[in-house]
Amino acid sequence: MSIASSTSSLTRRWFAGVVLSALSTVALAQAAKPHVVVLATGGTIAGAGASAANSATYAAAKVPVDKLLAGLPELANVAKVSGEQVFQIASESFTNDHLLKLGQRVSALAKQADVDGIVITHGTDTMEETAYFLNLTVHTNKPIVLVGSMRPGTALSADGALNLYSAVSVAASKDAGGKGVLITMNDEIQSGRDVHKHINIKTEAFKSQWGPLGMVVEGKNYWFRAPVKRHTTQSEFNIDDIKALPAVDIVYGYSNMNTTGIEAYGKAGVKALIHAGTGNGSVAAQAVESLKTLRGQGVQIIRSARVPDGFVLRNAEQPDDKYDWVVAHDLRPQKARILAMVALTKTNDSKELQRIFWEY
Repeated sequence: MSIASSTSSLTRRWFAGVVLSALSTVALAQAAKPHVVVLATGGTIAGAGASAANSATYAAAKVPVDKLLAGLPELANVAKVSGEQVFQIASESFTNDHLLKLGQRVSALAKQADVDGIVITHGTDTMEETAYFLNLTVHTNKPIVLVGSMRPGTALSADGALNLYSAVSVAASKDAGGKGVLITMNDEIQSGRDVHKHINIKTEAFKSQWGPLGMVVEGKNYWFRAPVKRHTTQSEFNIDDIKALPAVDIVYGYSNMNTTGIEAYGKAGVKALIHAGTGNGSVAAQAVESLKTLRGQGVQIIRSARVPDGFVLRNAEQPDDKYDWVVAHDLRPQKARILAMVALTKTNDSKELQRIFWEY
């Protein structure tokens, strides 16, 4: 072999070695990134309008998860991201069966050693209810983050892409672990327990009267408070043990209220009825006897309030001890329903239910 040929062969081997080393470095860097699974359920974040001017008029749940992720290549800088389409529905159509199926899937993924965090894309209408359900029932310290948008991806100034990027950033962060189930939208990190949809149309839709847990800006978390109510690994409830949820419904308080709804729910066989009362969970005089009758038939009566903030005081407005009613504390009616369903899988004792409402 000539000297020139030998040198050329050595050069090729050296170059091949450099290329393989570079590829290995890239592979190792990618492998070192946390693995975040995005579970898609539909909603506005997967919606599409007829034109870019349609920010409030659109069809929800149209874009599949693979296209959502493909449209956001920046995610690769944050984590190794994989997607799974669980449902493709608008969130107002969520049922108890959807909650159970989603909860079981989240629980299974959380047990996998190769999964570091979970993001759930979700319609905003019932996102707070799903987040609270998962907060009560999934036993993990790994970050679980729900995210949605107020505008479809086809709209001018669509908010979904940045919301999803922030949610993946939070789910990939070790400092987000152990804080319960979170909702990340509009740069804010909210507790899934505390937050509720405060307004439609605007992008700052989700608020908590106790304030956000923190902010996420350009993929970095800034924390300001931590949740104190029991959640996830501290919870006495476990999605792995829940096969069905009991019937719990809500009746709304208003001036000139009649008892038709209360009586109809009783006949339908509800196990608990949430009364969304005025003010401090007040109950109209004409409704008291109907609620007492239902309680006498074994139906749990839980006083909540239709006002957006504040909390219901026990034995104020109504003699809860005397009537054997439960108060929902600071939970809005839709979240009181979630907790009541979960709690009733364990107990039908009103004193135990009241303890649960204080602790969760």
